[in-house]
Amino acid sequence: MFEVLGSIWWLIVALGVLVTFHEFGHYWVARRCGVKVLKFSVGFGRALWSRRGRDDTEYVVAAIPLGGYVKMLDEREAPVAPDQHSEAFNRKPVGQRIAIVAAGPVFNLVFAVLAFWLMFMIGVPEARPIVGEVSGIAAEAGLQPEDEIVALDGSPTRSWSHAILALVTHALDRDQVTVEVERPGGLRRELTLDLSTLGEDFREEETLEAIGLEPWRLERPPLVGGLDPEGAAAAAGLRMGDRITAIAGEDVASWNWIPWLLERHAPNGETVTVTVERAGTARDIDITPRAIPDGLFGERWVLGIESPELTDEQAAAVERAYINLRHGPVAGFGQALSETWRLTSATVGLIGRMITGSASVRNVSGPIGIAQFANDSASAGLTSFLFFLGLISLSLGILNLLPIPMLDGGHLLYYLIELATGRPVSEQVQITGQYVGLVALFGLISLGIVNDILRLVG
Repeated sequence: MFEVLGSIWWLIVALGVLVTFHEFGHYWVARRCGVKVLKFSVGFGRALWSRRGRDDTEYVVAAIPLGGYVKMLDEREAPVAPDQHSEAFNRKPVGQRIAIVAAGPVFNLVFAVLAFWLMFMIGVPEARPIVGEVSGIAAEAGLQPEDEIVALDGSPTRSWSHAILALVTHALDRDQVTVEVERPGGLRRELTLDLSTLGEDFREEETLEAIGLEPWRLERPPLVGGLDPEGAAAAAGLRMGDRITAIAGEDVASWNWIPWLLERHAPNGETVTVTVERAGTARDIDITPRAIPDGLFGERWVLGIESPELTDEQAAAVERAYINLRHGPVAGFGQALSETWRLTSATVGLIGRMITGSASVRNVSGPIGIAQFANDSASAGLTSFLFFLGLISLSLGILNLLPIPMLDGGHLLYYLIELATGRPVSEQVQITGQYVGLVALFGLISLGIVNDILRLVG
C-alpha cells in the first residue's frame, strides 16, 4: 500500500513539474509573440484551483494530472472581436506559430539540461563498469573478472549506465564492438565483442546476461558484524560473529543475498526462519523483521544486523569500483550538455529501431511503469530523482516532436508544409489528422499500459 501511494505521489509531482515547464514554454513564447493566452492549465478535467492573473489569463490546476494545455485566442475556436485580431494565434506569421508550438519540447530539453546540471553539482554516485563473472560471448572475447570497461568503440564509459546503453545499441544492431578494458594494475588491452551471434530471443533488458557479463559486486561473508540493540535479530537471539547460512531454507552465499532473500520470503514482515552457524553448530532462529522508513511513503523490513568491517583489500576494491562525480558550475554544465546529448541520441535511436522492428515495443512504458520509476528514484535520493526528471523531460520533448497530429510535432508538420507551399493545410486534412492522431495516441498509451501490466505479472 505504501509503495502504491509513493508511486502515485511521485508520479503527480514529476508530471506536475514537467507539464508546467512544457506548457510554460508555449505560454512564454506566445506572450512574446503578442498572442493573448486565455487559459494556462496543469492537468485536465475539473478545476481544483484557479486564479485570473493581471494579464487576464486564467491559471488552473485540474484534477487529472496527466498533461496540460495553453489555450490561446484563436478564430478557429471561437469568434474574436475585431480589436483583438492582432492577438489571435491564427493571425500570426507561420514562423511565430512554429516558434510557439516548438517552445514546449524545447523547454523540456532545457529542463533536462538544468536537472542534469544540478545533479552533477550535487554529486552523482556511480558504479564503474568493472566486470564480475564472465561467460558466453564475453568470455570468448577474452574479458576477465575485474576488467574495467573504459571505452566502447573509442567512446569513454565512465559508469555501467553508459556501458549498458552503448551495448544495447550494438546488441540490437547485431554488430561487432571494440572494447577497451583495464586491469587493476593499469594494463590496458583491446578486445572485440561479436554480437552477431545473439539469438532471435534476445531482449534488450537482458543485454548483459545475453552477452555474458555481470557487474562486479563486493562479496562479503554472511557474518553478523554488528547488531541493532533494538532490532529484530537482537531480540530473537542472534549474536555477533554468527554466520547466516540460510533464510527460509534457502542457502545464503554471501552478505548480498540477505536483503534479497528477506524481501523474497518476508515482503510484508512475516516471521522467517534464519539458520545460523555458531561455534560449529547450526541452529534455526525465528525472526520477525521490523519496518524502517524508506522514502516519503515507503518502508522496508530489516533484521537489524550489520556486516563486518571491510578489510584493506576489500576497501581498495570498493574504492576502485565506485565514484562520486561532482563538478563545479562550469564543468557541471558541460557534463549536463554531454549527458543530454547522450540520452537524446540513445532515445531517438531506440525509437527508430522500434519503428523498423529491430527493437522491441516492450520498451514503451505507461503511467504505471513511470510511477514505479518515479517512486524508486525518489527513494534512492535527490540525484536519482533529478536524473529521472531529466530523462522523462527529455522523453516527453522527443515524443512531442513526433509528427503525430494532436502532438506538437503534428502541428509543426502542418506549419512546415504551409511554410513550404505558401498556404495553410486544409481544414479537412487537419480534422482527418486529428482522428488519426487520436488513434495513434490511444494505441501508444494502451501499449504502454499493457507492457506495464506484463512487467507486473511477469
